[in-house]
Amino acid sequence: MPDLSAPPRLRGENSVSLGQAPGTARPAGQTMALPLRALWRYRGFVAGMVAREFRARYLHSLLGATWAILNPLAMIIIYTVVFARVMRARLPGVDDGLAYSFYLCAGVLPWTFFSELLTRSVSAFVDFGPLLKKVSFPRLTLPAIVALTSAVNFCIVFALFLLVLLLTGRFPGWVMLGFIPLLALQQAFALGLGFLLGALNVFYRDVAHAVGVALQFWFWFTPIVYSTGILPDAAQSLLWLNPMTALVDAYQRMVLRGEWPVWSHFTLHAIGAVLVLGLAVAMVQAVSQELTDEL
Repeated sequence: MPDLSAPPRLRGENSVSLGQAPGTARPAGQTMALPLRALWRYRGFVAGMVAREFRARYLHSLLGATWAILNPLAMIIIYTVVFARVMRARLPGVDDGLAYSFYLCAGVLPWTFFSELLTRSVSAFVDFGPLLKKVSFPRLTLPAIVALTSAVNFCIVFALFLLVLLLTGRFPGWVMLGFIPLLALQQAFALGLGFLLGALNVFYRDVAHAVGVALQFWFWFTPIVYSTGILPDAAQSLLWLNPMTALVDAYQRMVLRGEWPVWSHFTLHAIGAVLVLGLAVAMVQAVSQELTDEL
């Protein structure tokens, strides 16, 4: 059985079209199944690259992977102590000294997950440029590598957040499972948008810088550090045009009030995520050779 932990050189699959010979057509169903089949065949390569990315982040550090716990733990403690104890921040109608801290964490942690994946996706082709030019492998393994790397980091941070909720007696219960489908929608959208912009970033490197600036405005256009209830009605209506607003609001309601998301509110989110992700897959397949040549 071939070793899937290392990048395969050539095993009957072309890096341009995931196994399709140039000039040949495939039935629509087979074309749709091709990316998933390629990802499954290269699952060892994807897992190896995710592990490599994680190790490289903490290489030559004395504490090693312990930093993966210390950094998010420090962030959660700072939010809890500074906002709950020092600034005495309060939420309207909520008489709990720690409520604002958990409100903030419930919004900041998913947002960080979203922005990290979007940023890494935009620069993925450039970051993996040397590998793309030397090794033949399906280009659509890159989204899987980037998504799984971000997911590992988020799982560590979120597990610590759940632990803090448990230790403070504020864990809302099974309702926290509602995070899973909403995070899946959020990250599918981030991944699709990121790789659409990432393809452009290969030809126009200003795209990555523009995304960084846009994310700063997007953050403040999302009710993470403030409540929509303090805004005028006109501003609230404008804010709900932001797709992240409904997601962040649902996260905060789950943590603070133990309320399940209203799933019907996220129908457009699901449609948008599928469309953007599908468009990104089609684009990566269509311009794969041009990307490699430009790199």
